[in-house]
Amino acid sequence: MIQFVVHEEGDGVGVVVVEGVKAGQELTGWIMEDDKDIKVKAQSDIPIGHKVSLKDYKPGDTVIKYGVDIGKVVAPIKRGEHLHVQNVKTKRW
Repeated sequence: MIQFVVHEEGDGVGVVVVEGVKAGQELTGWIMEDDKDIKVKAQSDIPIGHKVSLKDYKPGDTVIKYGVDIGKVVAPIKRGEHLHVQNVKTKRW
């Protein structure tokens, strides 16, 4: 079963597509561009529609989703953690 989707290989996040992702859960994702599966262990609970980090990030790093820069990391993020407004901010403001 697929729990998250990734648009392309270079993306650093996947979007959770199921309810109830819990910390410690092994997740299976689907990279759409390459029709390939990827595995990630959830490090935090992640709501449906939210992002799971596919790699470790440090403050100042850029996050790529759908091949596009979606913001700057403002707090450390581990692979498998919930990536959202608490740790990523837009570069527009």
